[in-house]
Amino acid sequence: MTPVLLTAGPDDAGKRLDHLVHERLPGHSRSRIQEWIKSRRVRVNGAAARPSHTVRAGEAIEVEPAEAPPLRAKAEPIPLTVLWEDGDVVAIDKPAGMVVHAGAGVHSGTLVNALLGRFGALSEVGGALRPGIVHRLDRFTSGVLLVAKNDRAHRALAAQFAGREVEKTYLALVHGRVARENGRIERPIARDPVRRTRMTARLAEGRAAWSEYRVRRRFRGFTLLEVRIGTGRTHQIRVHLSAIGHPVAGDTVYGAPARTGGLPPPGRYFLHAHSICFRKPADGEPITVVSPLPAELESWLAGLDAQP
Repeated sequence: MTPVLLTAGPDDAGKRLDHLVHERLPGHSRSRIQEWIKSRRVRVNGAAARPSHTVRAGEAIEVEPAEAPPLRAKAEPIPLTVLWEDGDVVAIDKPAGMVVHAGAGVHSGTLVNALLGRFGALSEVGGALRPGIVHRLDRFTSGVLLVAKNDRAHRALAAQFAGREVEKTYLALVHGRVARENGRIERPIARDPVRRTRMTARLAEGRAAWSEYRVRRRFRGFTLLEVRIGTGRTHQIRVHLSAIGHPVAGDTVYGAPARTGGLPPPGRYFLHAHSICFRKPADGEPITVVSPLPAELESWLAGLDAQP
């Protein structure tokens, strides 16, 4: 689409950038414009800015509109690793870096696109952009993720998640020496009032959340934890571990240092959905699916072992 050039006038001074662009381009929703700004398609005096940027008179604003996102996810030929499957459910080994479904400027290359390319039709309970998706993993978290093949299975799995009957276990390498061999973190999680893309467990308010951990291995400067969560809040494990002073390795969003001694940065979070236990929708049989630690994380642990 053709870029649009805007100039802020005297009456525009003090306005938020997203409000001004919406006023000038009323044919697009404010949320759509905010998405453009966050994906650097809106520049102020040639530089990227935040939606909350306070406009000054005379500033030059260049808007590069993007095509509207598709209303329905499309099939794409993207390789997938299947860990377990029956007629109702498939357990996928999601790689780090893959987004689960479209959103926030990402409309292709997602797990949903790959699933449709592999299986065709899936459950439609979650809508046309999220077929089969019952739960999610963060983009840079790897591991096992359940997908519903049909609506009946989707509703059955959703009921198990809502009833906290599904047991999920993660492996997390965190900075520092965790003093106790095991522990439980119970802190509510809320949207960070300052950085809206983050969550926080440092406020008295928020949604109830608990995480339990036990130490699996200790390294110099790091601790490998096994973490079990009883709630599925956004960024829960990352937020909880950061709140007790032990951010996940590689997770600079929640306090992990960019450099980690003599080792190269992991290039992702050292957080892996290791196993999931649920009941088959068809007959209630308990099933446990395990995802082995990815090679890049095993290699990183080997590097820690090799340190003098």
